[in-house]
Amino acid sequence: MAYVVAEPCIKCKYTDCVTVCPVNCFYEGENFLAINPDECIDCGACVPECPSEAIFSEDDLPEKWKEFVALNAEHAKKWPNISAKKNPPADADQWKGVEKKRDKLVLKAP
Repeated sequence: MAYVVAEPCIKCKYTDCVTVCPVNCFYEGENFLAINPDECIDCGACVPECPSEAIFSEDDLPEKWKEFVALNAEHAKKWPNISAKKNPPADADQWKGVEKKRDKLVLKAP
């Protein structure tokens, strides 16, 4: 069972999580990160590192964000791998904790 990046990551894209991933299974979109479920080893190291609390075990993913399972799987195959921390977007702190921001998701690579 893989971990999933969900809606809270949108427009925040903090990259603290990628530095602790032992298998480098994170992929970077313009304003969101995705986890490749075929590479994730279900270690959970990334969960406590996420300032926006956007990473969930697939079993614990809230129902309202179930679409993010397929979204992570699809876009992790298209986006570039990321394994080093980068600065978050300038307005990331303003978006942290904002709900219902799915319409802000940009589905392209940076």
